[in-house]
Amino acid sequence: MAQLSLRRARTIIRKAFEKGREAGMKPLSVIVLDAGGNVQAFEREDGAAPGRFQIAHGKAYGAVMLGMAGTAQMQRAEAQAYFIAAANGAYGGQLIPVPGGVLVRDAKGRVLGAVGVTGDSSDNDAIAATAGIEAVGLTAEI
Repeated sequence: MAQLSLRRARTIIRKAFEKGREAGMKPLSVIVLDAGGNVQAFEREDGAAPGRFQIAHGKAYGAVMLGMAGTAQMQRAEAQAYFIAAANGAYGGQLIPVPGGVLVRDAKGRVLGAVGVTGDSSDNDAIAATAGIEAVGLTAEI
């Protein structure tokens, strides 16, 4: 079974940064979590704000813990704010339900973890995350 090894996590981060630079994005911060919500790797580009770890983590953590990518979380928050508020309370306020929290799936559709990217617009963050995930042969769910 495929998994998010440290090697893959580092490649995801490197490729997300490359996509960000290629697209002219602001400095990014990228985190990779495994299927249990544990940090595999995190890096912050030079010039990125120091508080970006918590934002990247919140995006990825919400995705993996709810099994719902950031875009779906945002839609759910708009439709049922009470649900996301309750889930956020259950998870100690760690969720950030916006695009940029991207689920990582293997070829069989199993969730292997999530990637959280922050630093540019949420949509651009999701684009960078997707580039990193696809670079290691996995599927991104934004």
